[in-house]
Amino acid sequence: MPTGGFQADDHDLDGSRLRIAIACARFNGDITQRLLEGCIDELRRRGVTEARLTVQYVPGCFELPLMAKIFGSRGEFDAIICLGAVIRGDTPHFEYVSSATAIGIQQAALETRVPVAFGVLTVDNEQQAYDRVGGAAGHKGREAALSAIEMAHAVGASRGTDV
Repeated sequence: MPTGGFQADDHDLDGSRLRIAIACARFNGDITQRLLEGCIDELRRRGVTEARLTVQYVPGCFELPLMAKIFGSRGEFDAIICLGAVIRGDTPHFEYVSSATAIGIQQAALETRVPVAFGVLTVDNEQQAYDRVGGAAGHKGREAALSAIEMAHAVGASRGTDV
């Protein structure tokens, strides 16, 4: 794995009893689909079955926080994963969308007390995005899956519940 990437102890990453929701942005669809495929593949490798997995597409990254909040408020999920890609352009739009997305996702986690993994790429160009979906910089969809599983266990342990 490239340096600086997510690393967790494998013994803590059993997802077989977890219920996980994924919100995936359709904008920049080639990239987000790769994020989603890697994320789901990693979840399945960790024992998360299709019956315990919910995937909901949203138009873009700006809509991810609302979907995370809805999922978290339902009380059905042990963790939520938000996947998307914001690629810098020639206008300040990048800053507004990436900032609002990050803040909104964090707010959803804090308000619902359900872990929300941030699998949103914020990159300067498409090549950087492709590098992060199985290229030179690893696979951020897989990393988001691992983060969600680890946090579901950590939050469950802090609550005295066994997930």
